[in-house]
This record gives sequence, structure tokens and C-alpha cells, in this order.
Amino acid sequence: MDSLFNISVMGILGSFAGGFLGAVFGGLVAFVFTGIAIIVGIAIIIGSGDSAFLDLIGLGPVFGPHISFAGGVAAAAYASHKGWLANGRDIVTPLVSLSRPSVLMVGGAFGLGGYLVQSILAGIEGIGANTDSVALTVVLSALAARLMFSKCGIIGQHCEGKHGLDRFKTSEQHSWLAYQDTFPMTIILGLFVGAMSAWSALELLKAYPDAPGVIFLGFAISAISLLFLAMNVLVPATHHITLVSAVAVSLFIGVIPNDVALVTIGAISGLCASVLGQLFARFWLIRADTHIDPPASAIWPMTTALILISLVVSK
Repeated sequence: MDSLFNISVMGILGSFAGGFLGAVFGGLVAFVFTGIAIIVGIAIIIGSGDSAFLDLIGLGPVFGPHISFAGGVAAAAYASHKGWLANGRDIVTPLVSLSRPSVLMVGGAFGLGGYLVQSILAGIEGIGANTDSVALTVVLSALAARLMFSKCGIIGQHCEGKHGLDRFKTSEQHSWLAYQDTFPMTIILGLFVGAMSAWSALELLKAYPDAPGVIFLGFAISAISLLFLAMNVLVPATHHITLVSAVAVSLFIGVIPNDVALVTIGAISGLCASVLGQLFARFWLIRADTHIDPPASAIWPMTTALILISLVVSK
């Protein structure tokens, strides 16, 4: 039975299990499964028009990032706090390998928390329709885990004791993904990965206008690609780029009739998301002992900005 903010008993049960599963696999592998589930959901939407699999499995209690990924992130922070995991930023290690049931239960608790918070955010007038509540919940969940289990504070301490702007510079000790941490690489990845995702979203929306979920294709591919990162193959993190650029196309496709302009807007949006993700990485990840996801940190403000701009442009 549904209740306030569309929270249900079945949703509560499913989300606790989803967060538990995220801890079992580890946050990164759980997110890879998110991408796989979204690909399957897109195929079902194209074939039948039914979005239930995408909504319930790919973005819902089973593999929704605010549930499974967030559960894995929080469980890693807790395991590190207890001394069972060397680094609380380790979202690769499957936490079942620690043989600590409490770690998996923390994942379940944060999965449930992610479900509740996202449901509330989505149901608040003026918020739910104007941002990406899933990405925002991922960030809020990770912040809660840091406050509960971290020793570093919100933005972390520099290993050399640097202060001011110097502490936000990357170094060998303080980095996110060193091979994409420079701003030239950040910019070129954002622009061209964004352009590819925008092009794909536009062409798929034109081919399947009754299946808006097709815009998640680039995001799903980005998520699946991180499986190689778990294998120590140095692929970039691009899901903030692919999602934001596709969202930009979906928002402006009814306002701007020119395809080249739409892809350009998507590419520029991807560039902005890429830079914002790098700034968030430098702000509260690179010196920290728990994980706060830079892509999720970039997705929700970029989505909000694009929605507001689209509303202004369409008037």
C-alpha cells in the first residue's frame, strides 16, 4: 500500500535488500549492474513501451544508485571506521569478503535511507521536478556516511598541511583519477563524450518518441565501463557527462528545432558537468577517507540549472 511521498512497505523491503546487495558487491560493481539493468530496461521500453523494469530494477530498489551504490559507499566507510578495510574510499572491494555481517547490514540501512530520502525529495513541490533527486540522494547519503564514520571532516586534511587554495590541487597523494584530473583532459572528455551522448539521445528520441528512457543509454554505457576500472584498466568516469548531456537534449528538443544546435548544447553541458565533477573531486574527495561521488555531485546541480534554463527559454 502506498503512503505519503509514494513510500511503500514493498519499497522499504526492496531498498534494504538493495543496499545490502550493494555492500555485498561493493559500490562500484553494484553501479556496473545499474548500467546493465538500465540497458535491459531501455530494450524493454523500445520493444513494449513499458518502463516498469527500468523504474523498479535499474533506477529502483534493486540497482538504483541512491540505494545499491550508496549502500556500498556507506558500508565501505563503516568497515574502514572499524578497521576492517584499509581505505574507506575503496568502493571496489566486494565487502562480503570481509566476513562481517554488520558491514552488509549498514549497506542495507543506507539503502533504505536512500529510498526514503529520494522519495521525500521527489515528492516535495519545487524540488522533485526541478533536479535529479537520485543523484542528490547519493550525495546526501555519502555526506551522512562521512559524518558518521570519517575522521577527516567534510573536505579532508592535506597530507602536507597545506591550506587555502593549495589544498585543492591534485597531487600523487591527493587525486581522484590521476589520468583525467588535469583540466585539459577534463574539458576534452566532457566536450566529446558529451557530444556523443547528446547525439545518441537525440537520434534515439527521434526514433522512439514514446520511450523517453532511451536517453539513459550513454549513462548506462558509462556505468558498465567502470567494470574495467575494477579490473585496474584505466578507463575514465564519464557517467555525469553522458547523463547531463542527454538530459540537456531531452529538455531542449521541443524548444530548439535545429539538431546541430541540440548536440552542441549537449556537448557544452557535458563539458560543464565534467568540470564541475572535477571541482567537486578536489573539494571533498581527494583528501578524504570516505567516498563522496564527484559525478553525482555534478549531476544534480547541472540538472537543476538545465531545467531552469529550459523553462526560461521556452517562455
